[in-house]
Amino acid sequence: MEELADAAGITVRTVRFYRERGLIKPPRREGRIAWYDETHLARLRTIAALLDRGHTLNGIAELSEAFDRGRDVGELLGIGAPTEETPVRLTAPELADYFAGQDTPENLQAALDLGYLGTDGEEIVHISRRLLDVSAALVREGIPLAEVLAAAKRVREHAESLATLFADLVLAHAAEQDVERLRPLAKSVVEAELSMALDRKLSGEATSEPCRSRR
Repeated sequence: MEELADAAGITVRTVRFYRERGLIKPPRREGRIAWYDETHLARLRTIAALLDRGHTLNGIAELSEAFDRGRDVGELLGIGAPTEETPVRLTAPELADYFAGQDTPENLQAALDLGYLGTDGEEIVHISRRLLDVSAALVREGIPLAEVLAAAKRVREHAESLATLFADLVLAHAAEQDVERLRPLAKSVVEAELSMALDRKLSGEATSEPCRSRR
Protein backbone atom coordinates (compact mmCIF):
# COMPACT_ATOMS: atom_id res chain seq x y z
CA MET A 1 0.00 0.00 0.00
CA GLU A 2 2.87 2.35 0.75
CA GLU A 3 4.38 1.71 -2.69
CA LEU A 4 1.00 2.31 -4.34
CA ALA A 5 0.44 5.53 -2.41
CA ASP A 6 3.91 6.77 -3.31
CA ALA A 7 3.40 6.01 -7.02
CA ALA A 8 0.03 7.81 -6.98
CA GLY A 9 1.37 10.81 -5.04
CA ILE A 10 -1.09 10.43 -2.18
CA THR A 11 -0.96 9.20 1.41
CA VAL A 12 -1.49 5.66 2.66
CA ARG A 13 -4.41 6.99 4.66
CA THR A 14 -6.05 8.22 1.44
CA VAL A 15 -5.54 4.85 -0.26
CA ARG A 16 -7.11 3.11 2.73
CA PHE A 17 -10.02 5.56 2.67
CA TYR A 18 -10.60 4.96 -1.05
CA ARG A 19 -10.51 1.22 -0.52
CA GLU A 20 -13.03 1.44 2.33
CA ARG A 21 -15.33 3.54 0.12
CA GLY A 22 -15.10 0.95 -2.66
CA LEU A 23 -13.37 3.36 -5.05
CA ILE A 24 -10.58 0.85 -5.66
CA LYS A 25 -10.86 -2.91 -5.66
CA PRO A 26 -9.37 -5.00 -2.86
CA PRO A 27 -5.79 -6.13 -3.41
CA ARG A 28 -4.74 -9.66 -4.20
CA ARG A 29 -3.58 -11.31 -1.00
CA GLU A 30 -0.88 -13.86 -0.40
CA GLY A 31 -0.88 -14.66 3.29
CA ARG A 32 -0.43 -11.36 5.11
CA ILE A 33 0.86 -9.57 1.99
CA ALA A 34 -1.51 -7.37 -0.07
CA TRP A 35 -0.50 -6.94 -3.70
CA TYR A 36 -1.65 -3.92 -5.69
CA ASP A 37 -1.08 -3.66 -9.44
CA GLU A 38 -1.24 -1.22 -12.34
CA THR A 39 -5.04 -1.29 -12.42
CA HIS A 40 -5.15 0.09 -8.88
CA LEU A 41 -2.69 2.83 -9.80
CA ALA A 42 -4.68 3.69 -12.93
CA ARG A 43 -7.88 3.94 -10.87
CA LEU A 44 -6.19 6.26 -8.35
CA ARG A 45 -4.98 8.50 -11.16
CA THR A 46 -8.48 8.54 -12.63
CA ILE A 47 -9.94 9.53 -9.25
CA ALA A 48 -7.43 12.37 -8.97
CA ALA A 49 -8.21 13.62 -12.47
CA LEU A 50 -11.98 13.54 -11.84
CA LEU A 51 -11.54 15.38 -8.54
CA ASP A 52 -9.56 18.05 -10.38
CA ARG A 53 -12.52 18.42 -12.77
CA GLY A 54 -14.91 19.10 -9.91
CA HIS A 55 -16.43 15.66 -9.33
CA THR A 56 -17.26 14.65 -5.77
CA LEU A 57 -16.15 11.38 -4.20
CA ASN A 58 -19.77 10.24 -4.07
CA GLY A 59 -20.15 10.95 -7.78
CA ILE A 60 -16.88 9.17 -8.57
CA ALA A 61 -18.02 6.15 -6.53
CA GLU A 62 -21.24 5.99 -8.54
CA LEU A 63 -19.35 6.32 -11.82
CA SER A 64 -16.93 3.58 -10.77
CA GLU A 65 -19.82 1.30 -9.87
CA ALA A 66 -21.41 1.90 -13.27
CA PHE A 67 -18.13 1.11 -15.03
CA ASP A 68 -17.66 -2.04 -12.98
CA ARG A 69 -21.15 -3.20 -13.98
CA GLY A 70 -20.55 -2.33 -17.63
CA ARG A 71 -19.76 -4.80 -20.34
CA ASP A 72 -16.17 -5.69 -21.12
CA VAL A 73 -15.15 -4.35 -24.52
CA GLY A 74 -14.47 -7.89 -25.70
CA GLU A 75 -18.08 -8.77 -25.01
CA LEU A 76 -19.25 -5.54 -26.65
CA LEU A 77 -17.26 -6.09 -29.85
CA GLY A 78 -18.05 -9.79 -29.77
CA ILE A 79 -21.69 -8.96 -30.40
CA GLY A 80 -20.56 -7.79 -33.81
CA ALA A 81 -17.57 -5.54 -34.44
CA PRO A 82 -18.61 -2.44 -36.40
CA THR A 83 -17.54 -2.71 -40.03
CA GLU A 84 -17.68 1.00 -40.84
CA GLU A 85 -17.38 2.64 -37.42
CA THR A 86 -14.13 3.46 -35.64
CA PRO A 87 -14.05 2.64 -31.91
CA VAL A 88 -12.46 5.26 -29.64
CA ARG A 89 -10.45 4.57 -26.49
CA LEU A 90 -10.91 7.08 -23.68
CA THR A 91 -10.03 7.51 -20.05
CA ALA A 92 -12.80 8.46 -17.64
CA PRO A 93 -11.51 12.07 -17.44
CA GLU A 94 -11.41 12.32 -21.25
CA LEU A 95 -15.01 11.12 -21.44
CA ALA A 96 -15.93 13.69 -18.79
CA ASP A 97 -14.37 16.41 -20.95
CA TYR A 98 -16.65 15.46 -23.86
CA PHE A 99 -19.77 15.93 -21.74
CA ALA A 100 -18.68 18.34 -19.03
CA GLY A 101 -21.18 18.38 -16.21
CA GLN A 102 -23.43 15.73 -17.76
CA ASP A 103 -21.31 12.60 -17.35
CA THR A 104 -23.60 11.40 -14.56
CA PRO A 105 -23.92 7.77 -13.45
CA GLU A 106 -27.42 7.70 -14.98
CA ASN A 107 -26.20 8.92 -18.38
CA LEU A 108 -23.21 6.60 -18.22
CA GLN A 109 -25.46 3.64 -17.48
CA ALA A 110 -27.75 4.60 -20.39
CA ALA A 111 -24.76 4.67 -22.75
CA LEU A 112 -23.57 1.32 -21.40
CA ASP A 113 -27.05 -0.17 -21.86
CA LEU A 114 -27.15 1.07 -25.46
CA GLY A 115 -23.85 -0.65 -26.13
CA TYR A 116 -22.14 2.65 -26.94
CA LEU A 117 -19.55 2.11 -24.22
CA GLY A 118 -17.49 -0.84 -23.05
CA THR A 119 -14.64 -1.13 -20.58
CA ASP A 120 -11.10 -2.38 -21.05
CA GLY A 121 -9.37 -2.25 -17.69
CA GLU A 122 -9.37 1.42 -16.73
CA GLU A 123 -10.01 2.49 -20.32
CA ILE A 124 -13.42 3.16 -21.83
CA VAL A 125 -14.13 2.22 -25.44
CA HIS A 126 -16.84 4.06 -27.38
CA ILE A 127 -18.11 1.89 -30.21
CA SER A 128 -18.26 4.73 -32.75
CA ARG A 129 -16.23 7.90 -33.27
CA ARG A 130 -19.09 9.36 -35.32
CA LEU A 131 -21.70 8.76 -32.62
CA LEU A 132 -19.39 10.16 -29.94
CA ASP A 133 -18.71 13.33 -31.93
CA VAL A 134 -22.37 13.84 -32.85
CA SER A 135 -23.52 13.31 -29.27
CA ALA A 136 -20.97 15.81 -27.98
CA ALA A 137 -21.98 18.33 -30.68
CA LEU A 138 -25.67 18.06 -29.71
CA VAL A 139 -24.80 18.59 -26.05
CA ARG A 140 -22.75 21.67 -26.98
CA GLU A 141 -25.85 22.99 -28.77
CA GLY A 142 -27.71 22.87 -25.48
CA ILE A 143 -29.53 19.54 -25.73
CA PRO A 144 -29.27 17.58 -22.45
CA LEU A 145 -27.25 14.40 -22.78
CA ALA A 146 -30.05 12.40 -21.15
CA GLU A 147 -32.39 13.45 -23.98
CA VAL A 148 -29.74 12.70 -26.62
CA LEU A 149 -29.39 9.17 -25.24
CA ALA A 150 -33.16 8.71 -25.01
CA ALA A 151 -33.48 9.76 -28.65
CA ALA A 152 -30.62 7.41 -29.57
CA LYS A 153 -32.56 4.53 -28.06
CA ARG A 154 -35.56 5.33 -30.27
CA VAL A 155 -33.33 5.76 -33.33
CA ARG A 156 -31.82 2.35 -32.58
CA GLU A 157 -35.28 0.76 -32.65
CA HIS A 158 -36.10 2.35 -36.03
CA ALA A 159 -32.67 1.48 -37.42
CA GLU A 160 -33.13 -2.17 -36.47
CA SER A 161 -36.47 -2.20 -38.29
CA LEU A 162 -34.96 -0.60 -41.41
CA ALA A 163 -32.04 -3.04 -41.41
CA THR A 164 -34.44 -5.97 -41.13
CA LEU A 165 -36.58 -4.60 -43.97
CA PHE A 166 -33.57 -4.21 -46.28
CA ALA A 167 -32.02 -7.57 -45.40
CA ASP A 168 -35.34 -9.37 -45.94
CA LEU A 169 -35.82 -7.59 -49.28
CA VAL A 170 -32.37 -8.55 -50.55
CA LEU A 171 -32.51 -12.12 -49.24
CA ALA A 172 -35.85 -12.63 -50.98
CA HIS A 173 -34.23 -11.96 -54.35
CA ALA A 174 -30.47 -12.49 -53.94
CA ALA A 175 -27.85 -14.54 -52.13
CA GLU A 176 -26.86 -13.84 -48.52
CA GLN A 177 -23.43 -12.56 -49.52
CA ASP A 178 -25.11 -9.85 -51.60
CA VAL A 179 -26.46 -8.11 -48.48
CA GLU A 180 -23.08 -6.60 -47.65
CA ARG A 181 -22.37 -5.68 -51.27
CA LEU A 182 -25.70 -3.85 -51.55
CA ARG A 183 -25.34 -2.18 -48.15
CA PRO A 184 -24.47 1.27 -49.62
CA LEU A 185 -27.80 1.26 -51.47
CA ALA A 186 -29.71 0.83 -48.21
CA LYS A 187 -27.78 3.67 -46.62
CA SER A 188 -28.50 5.94 -49.58
CA VAL A 189 -32.23 5.25 -49.39
CA VAL A 190 -32.35 5.96 -45.65
CA GLU A 191 -30.28 9.15 -45.98
CA ALA A 192 -32.45 10.45 -48.85
CA GLU A 193 -35.72 9.65 -47.07
CA LEU A 194 -34.50 11.22 -43.83
CA SER A 195 -33.40 14.34 -45.71
CA MET A 196 -36.80 14.69 -47.38
CA ALA A 197 -38.61 14.01 -44.10
CA LEU A 198 -36.63 16.81 -42.45
CA ASP A 199 -37.54 19.10 -45.34
CA ARG A 200 -41.22 18.33 -44.88
CA LYS A 201 -41.04 18.70 -41.11
CA LEU A 202 -39.12 21.99 -41.14
CA SER A 203 -41.13 23.53 -43.99
CA GLY A 204 -44.34 22.51 -42.25
CA GLU A 205 -43.31 24.21 -39.04
CA ALA A 206 -42.24 27.33 -40.96
CA THR A 207 -45.61 27.67 -42.74
CA SER A 208 -47.65 26.98 -39.60
CA GLU A 209 -45.84 29.55 -37.46
CA PRO A 210 -47.53 32.63 -39.03
CA CYS A 211 -50.95 31.00 -38.50
CA ARG A 212 -50.25 30.56 -34.83
CA SER A 213 -49.06 34.15 -34.53
CA ARG A 214 -52.23 35.52 -36.22
CA ARG A 215 -54.41 33.65 -33.74
